[in-house]
Amino acid sequence: MVSSFKVTKTLSLDDIGITDAQVKYQLSPKELHDLSLAQNLGQSTKMGALAINTGDFTGRSPKDRFIVKDKITADEVWWGNVNIPFDSDQFDKLELKMKDYLSKKTLYVRDCFTCAEESYRIPLRVITELPWSSLFTYNMFIRPTEFELIDFSPEWIVLNAPGFLADPKIDGTRQSNFAILNFSKKMILVGGTGYTGEIKKGIFSAMNFILPVNRNTLPMHCSANVGSDGQTAIFFGLSGTGKTTLSAVPDRKLIGDDEHGWTPHDSVFNMEGGCYAKVINLTEESEPDIFRAIRSGALLENVIVDVNGVVDFTNSSITPNTRVSYPINFIDNIQEPSIGYNPKHIFFLTADAFGVLPPISKLSPDQAAYHFISGYTAKVAGTEEGVVEPVPNFSACFGAPFMPLHPTRYAEMLSQKMHDSKVNVWLINTGWTGGPYGTGSRMKLKYTRAMINAALDHQLDDVAYSKHPVFGLNIPQECPGVPSNILDPKNTWSDPLAYDEKAIYLSKIFNENFKQFEANATEGIKSGGPLL
Repeated sequence: MVSSFKVTKTLSLDDIGITDAQVKYQLSPKELHDLSLAQNLGQSTKMGALAINTGDFTGRSPKDRFIVKDKITADEVWWGNVNIPFDSDQFDKLELKMKDYLSKKTLYVRDCFTCAEESYRIPLRVITELPWSSLFTYNMFIRPTEFELIDFSPEWIVLNAPGFLADPKIDGTRQSNFAILNFSKKMILVGGTGYTGEIKKGIFSAMNFILPVNRNTLPMHCSANVGSDGQTAIFFGLSGTGKTTLSAVPDRKLIGDDEHGWTPHDSVFNMEGGCYAKVINLTEESEPDIFRAIRSGALLENVIVDVNGVVDFTNSSITPNTRVSYPINFIDNIQEPSIGYNPKHIFFLTADAFGVLPPISKLSPDQAAYHFISGYTAKVAGTEEGVVEPVPNFSACFGAPFMPLHPTRYAEMLSQKMHDSKVNVWLINTGWTGGPYGTGSRMKLKYTRAMINAALDHQLDDVAYSKHPVFGLNIPQECPGVPSNILDPKNTWSDPLAYDEKAIYLSKIFNENFKQFEANATEGIKSGGPLL
């Protein structure tokens, strides 16, 4: 049972250096909704959700995410373009400036947890400048009970101030916006941006360091569900590959749609208490669970709403990255608590716009590690300015911007868990068949679902497999509910030689991308790549 909002506790932030603030503590979703309207910060929609605009930033800013380099992180973090070091003295000065900015303001404080498995649970305090940022926090993290709030003591603190702009020349940032993690102080500073995902991903980045380093637990950027047989399935995939769609199915209970931990005792737990889904082109027919979750208490971001409160989900004039956050219990078919056991199947989802990869293939442990480190999908024309043809997109561990350690650390943990739990790993191409984007067509969702169901139901255990001549992938020669001719992608191309050329082209791109990881990869992992 979650908090019923009868909290009468008063809270002062003077002890952390935010003085004379008027604290609005643990407000209900309705109170935060109404305050946002009263301050002209949002609009009510006909569906009941609050719609807001996050301002100049409608997505994360990876180049402005930093980690304080100190004795805890110096020898552990994989420093570079993803994990950018920040000086601890500069952090201290910026923290003081930010706290001075927040002093004497009305602030919204939310106490919550991350990690559904209680022995892993970390108490968080998120202090926000705007009421709808607190609503996002309520939706996305685990909500304490009234009893848990009595003696609540936060371990990590997040300061979120969209109106606070850093001075790069003085503060050491790249520009006026920033998101900075400090593992020694257990604090995250987010300033100059209203994009709520920075709060969520800041906590996720922290857990991606804490869980493997301190708890021997694999953090995963994935969705997960569990079947009636008690077996858990895990779905990795970048944006646009179908991670949310393919994990939310009526015959399996959803554990979570984005961030999980896999423990040494073989449980998989959700780190969050909610979902943060894209809504561009959303319809009730295409995504019924997400559509029906958009109701009172949900928070829509950067959508276009008319004077009658009707949302135009097809309108991307602000951004194609339109989003909604809502508590996970807005989905009917969920696992409670958000913990699964006995993981037996992992699916790597990719939307290959080159039409090269098979729609389903079974991976060896070395291949699984290689493709996990690679984290491949492709962007297609129109998804970003200047993209006029398919562009390869690699994100290590299917979540590079949130992974503080070297990708091979996570891959080795995954390989060990595969071995210990006897997990099957499948590469699923939800992208193009019959040719590349512009020539071929997108793989039908009903076929992808049939392939995943066949894998889950052990219907692919005893079928014959063939080996892909370029990537070495094991391709089933038959699958219930799927025409056999589409299982080998070369068969779907009108020009087999053109397919071979494209396959060799893509394999070279894979090999070139993997060079950055070779020094830390085992010979086995390196052997899991393309054969050429």
